[in-house]
Amino acid sequence: MIESVTFKSFKQFADVRIPLQSEGLTLVAGGNNAGKSSLLHGLAVWEFCRTVVTMEKGDAAIRVGSHHQGLGLGDDEFSPIALPSLKHLWTNLKTQKTPSDPDGYTLRIRCEWEDELQAGKHLEFGLSLSNDRLFVRATSSNLERADGVPRMAYLPPFAGITDRETRVTRAVRTRRIGEGLAGAVLRNIVLELQEANQVRRTVLRGDRSKISDAALKVLRETDPWELLQQALRQQFSAELIVEPFREEYHSYIRVDLDKGAVDGYKLKRHAGYNRRDLMVEGSGFLQWLSVYALAASGEVDVLLLDEPDAHLHPTLQSQLLAAVAELARKTSKQVLVATHSAEILKAADPSAILEIRPGGIHAKYLAQDHQKVGLLAGIGSSYAPRIDHLRRTKRLLFLEGSSDESILAATAKSLGRRFPDEVTIWQTSASHKERRQLFRALLEEIPGIRALSLRDRDEALVATTSLDLSDKSESPSPEFRALKWRRRHIECYLLHPQVIARVAHVSINDVSDWLASEFGLAISATYVESDCPSAFVDVDGKFVLRSAMSRFACSTKSMPITVAKAMSADEVCVDLRTMLDIVDEFVASA
Repeated sequence: MIESVTFKSFKQFADVRIPLQSEGLTLVAGGNNAGKSSLLHGLAVWEFCRTVVTMEKGDAAIRVGSHHQGLGLGDDEFSPIALPSLKHLWTNLKTQKTPSDPDGYTLRIRCEWEDELQAGKHLEFGLSLSNDRLFVRATSSNLERADGVPRMAYLPPFAGITDRETRVTRAVRTRRIGEGLAGAVLRNIVLELQEANQVRRTVLRGDRSKISDAALKVLRETDPWELLQQALRQQFSAELIVEPFREEYHSYIRVDLDKGAVDGYKLKRHAGYNRRDLMVEGSGFLQWLSVYALAASGEVDVLLLDEPDAHLHPTLQSQLLAAVAELARKTSKQVLVATHSAEILKAADPSAILEIRPGGIHAKYLAQDHQKVGLLAGIGSSYAPRIDHLRRTKRLLFLEGSSDESILAATAKSLGRRFPDEVTIWQTSASHKERRQLFRALLEEIPGIRALSLRDRDEALVATTSLDLSDKSESPSPEFRALKWRRRHIECYLLHPQVIARVAHVSINDVSDWLASEFGLAISATYVESDCPSAFVDVDGKFVLRSAMSRFACSTKSMPITVAKAMSADEVCVDLRTMLDIVDEFVASA
């Protein structure tokens, strides 16, 4: 299978070599416009070139020593991927010949692999564009006559399955798959899997009335059709029914779907259910079937799946990828999956994730879990303003709620201070442990950074937080300091009757009486202290402020921020002052 692919002047990849794991499942991940799909597109174009060159020029045209002329194609004949124009294959749309391209083939895609004897093999195709006509030829090869070439199939998010599909030859199927039209031959693939299964069953049965239990067990565990049917039973409580195809009087291949209750390897049809053509099923099912059928097919060695999760529920995403990974393992296939799915990436082993950065220069497989966290957070994206800001500040502050920064900034202003913008704010509800993993990923990207991580105390005991807001349940670290409010959350520091009264334009007595009768809160001078009565520590401040907004008909959009802005210096609680001091010292140490 493919061990590396080298691109020159292809889309984002000006000149880069990308390593690949030669077997099993690879998840291709990265930020938007990083090049995930471009990697798959490049391999699909390589497969298209191999298909059309061998079909039109013969197998010798891709072998060592070939001196065949390039094959000319019109833009209407180029089908592996959708493009506004053929120029978009080239980096920056620059198709012109340069001194380093004496033969005029300015775009090159080279795949390398090992044969059965572990000898290194390669095949490179060059592409040139002249007067809107595409020319393709093998520009480098060490393939001998008997050497095989990996066969690839590219499957976009939805493969364009047709309701009327004629029987076609294997050569035509190969061509359509190579042209990126795998969905157009799905029924052919399903029919061939079923027919091959029938032949194998006939051989196993021999002269007996039925297949032996031992032989049937092996068949069910290894035969592609059996694996496909069992996967459908498990995931959809369904089976495929393929009508026998007779070329003398059948025009189209018919494949129906049957649904029912599953018992082991058997499906009992639901009462009153009429089987129906598979086309009536939703796009998620058709996407799932396309992926799994191609993975099971013996016509494909390398499967290129571009966001197969696009039409699938998150649970089904993980189940499909797990099923394809298991099938790839059993059949020694190579599967590359470009994905944005956080569910899939979170569940995956880091070693199965190929991270693509813009330009492809730093493409690599991950090694540790914290690198997954960084990937999901957008590290390496072509547009990541928080990362750019952090490169400048070297100081990171994790906050939990969307309003925390605004409340801290308003509090600082009440004290006549400035909340520094020399710190990068990262909002996340993740635990300190998860934040620490993200920090480690960021530290690899930006050496020398440090972090503060502030979380709500929620239901934890107040004894787990020090007077300096350090979270006692976390190990201290000079690079990553874990902090926690002593009260339940930041809104608990904003329950001043005087301030709420000013904001609501009512009397202090009205607010005090309401707080006492509704919540049992008697606000006194001790309210601002760090060691304060437990009623202040454990009350749900968010709920109280929402209730106050409703009770006193406040017109503000955000009661907590409005209250924070209205506080005077002597109304600011000690813990808020402490946090602002910590942030100032943190920034000053940069």
